[in-house]
Amino acid sequence: MQAKPRSKTSRPAAPSVTKAPAQLHPRNPHRGRYDFPSLIAACPALAPFVAVNPYGDESIDFANPAAVKMLNRALLAAFYGVQNWDVPAGYLCPPIPGRADYIHNLADLLIDSHRGKMPAVVRVLDIGCGANCVYPLIAASEYGWECVGSEVDEVALANAQQIAAANPQLNIQLRQQKIPGAMFLGIIQDDEFFDLTLCNPPFHASLAEASAGSQRKWKNLGKAPRTSKAASAAEAKPLLNFGGQGGELWCEGGEEAFIQRMISESRQIAQRCLWFTSLVSKASSLPLLYRTLEKAGAYDVRTIEMSQGQKQSRFIAWTFIPPASHERFVSA
Repeated sequence: MQAKPRSKTSRPAAPSVTKAPAQLHPRNPHRGRYDFPSLIAACPALAPFVAVNPYGDESIDFANPAAVKMLNRALLAAFYGVQNWDVPAGYLCPPIPGRADYIHNLADLLIDSHRGKMPAVVRVLDIGCGANCVYPLIAASEYGWECVGSEVDEVALANAQQIAAANPQLNIQLRQQKIPGAMFLGIIQDDEFFDLTLCNPPFHASLAEASAGSQRKWKNLGKAPRTSKAASAAEAKPLLNFGGQGGELWCEGGEEAFIQRMISESRQIAQRCLWFTSLVSKASSLPLLYRTLEKAGAYDVRTIEMSQGQKQSRFIAWTFIPPASHERFVSA
């Protein structure tokens, strides 16, 4: 018999913030330098992309999209047992270490909610899993979680389904979101419960903003921005080393509007998920999101900061379920 919480919420406490550590999460296997001989052993196709850099270390050209994709394929094979991973040209090819950090910090959130123990069965929903399906792959491999990934893009969904089919040892189910603008509605089925939801929202508010962000990344890589040969000078768009379709990089109103819609919709299914979470690219977005969560009646709001070298990131987590009911929440 499943014990489902059915408690009323009260005024939320002030959001808590967990400060970023000096480096990746202690359980993150990517804390050290890349071991290229081991990665090549797991994925021989990586070998042609590895060379000694000016500092005398083995590395790849991180400005080369093919090299970055092959590194991801090797990392997923070596650390997570993932086979036949690939993404279509132009689709997001995310850095694996940072994605793994989100998953490990989510695990800590669950452990904290269950008096220091991971629940025996954990069900997770990834809103917008993309063609890469990286979050479900890592979560299912590292923790054995049951993962559902949703996606609106048919090409991305088909690719994610191919990856899942090639890795039947991982409990991953993919669903298409057919309701325009919806997050959870149309995906979470009747009487279905989740321990966690996660999301990597489109951060930018416009194509111009996304392009400007791309140019900054190319500058940081010490490269001139690449442009499509098919585009005219006026229409030229920088091509990212990690790719990304429009819907993966930007939406009207940017991450603030996107997460606000997510918060609004989460209120409709408040008792069917223990923790709703989303990455937040800009710290300046947090005050508006906190106000939105207070109006929605969230019982607890937390911000978990993460760090990878000089890069700072964070995710926000909220629940409508009082702490006394967390242990009785059963998603299976």
